[in-house]
Amino acid sequence: MAKETKGEPKELTVEQKLKTLFQLQTMVSEIDKIKTLRGELPLEVQDLEDEIIGLSTRIDKIKSEVDSLKSAIAGKRVEIETSKAAVDKYKSQQDNVRNNREYDFLTKEIEFQTLEIELCEKRIKEFSAEEQEKSAEVATSTAALNERQKDLDQKKSELEEIVSETKQEEEKLREKAKDLETKIEPRLLQSFKRIRKNSRNGLGIVYVQRDACGGCFNKIPPQRQLDIRSRKKVIVCEYCGRIMIDPELAGIQFEVKVEEVVATPTKRAPKRKMTDA
Repeated sequence: MAKETKGEPKELTVEQKLKTLFQLQTMVSEIDKIKTLRGELPLEVQDLEDEIIGLSTRIDKIKSEVDSLKSAIAGKRVEIETSKAAVDKYKSQQDNVRNNREYDFLTKEIEFQTLEIELCEKRIKEFSAEEQEKSAEVATSTAALNERQKDLDQKKSELEEIVSETKQEEEKLREKAKDLETKIEPRLLQSFKRIRKNSRNGLGIVYVQRDACGGCFNKIPPQRQLDIRSRKKVIVCEYCGRIMIDPELAGIQFEVKVEEVVATPTKRAPKRKMTDA
């Protein structure tokens, strides 16, 4: 006969497994309550951080466009000065022409450079208007960025306050939950986590309430109730898939209301009159 190795964990009975699983459910439910207490703050913080990154990127891009417009305006002003110098040059050359052909050529060059000046001035107006529009957009986006940053700082402060209040309690619960998980066989634990994940209220194991499943509240047949109370095997609700246990194993006691029965007076049979023989 093989001797039992010292320190080797004993295999839990089905009842012990179910009890341990219910204790784990209690721990993770408490952790869920802490998360609910934090509410949507973590998501709000994440959304604000993403929005701030988006605004910062947008502002940088617009500023780059403004710089490009300023460079373009400066370039057009240089072109204007070059064209003006060319006009002055051609006008001075007109005074010393030897024939009409040279005069006409210089006249056309002056007209061309004048048109170039007008076109550059038009472009400068367009670029300046666009630059003002972009600069105004930068100012608006910067103001929005500052507002979002204030909101983010406030939300982070609120979140940090809540986390600091619940961090210690959550860590203790997580440690207990982790310890309980080591006592449950991996297959059952994986099934429990899968059921819990697919459940709206996060319950993977429930106790029977008034002959019905504590998760979906569908009626449980009498024979199945006996199987649950016997604690010989893991019973799953055929409707919602949650693991079911009896209330006693969960430490729940329902109050049984005893209705007072009002005694109704019994009717006596009427006495028969004695007749003389």
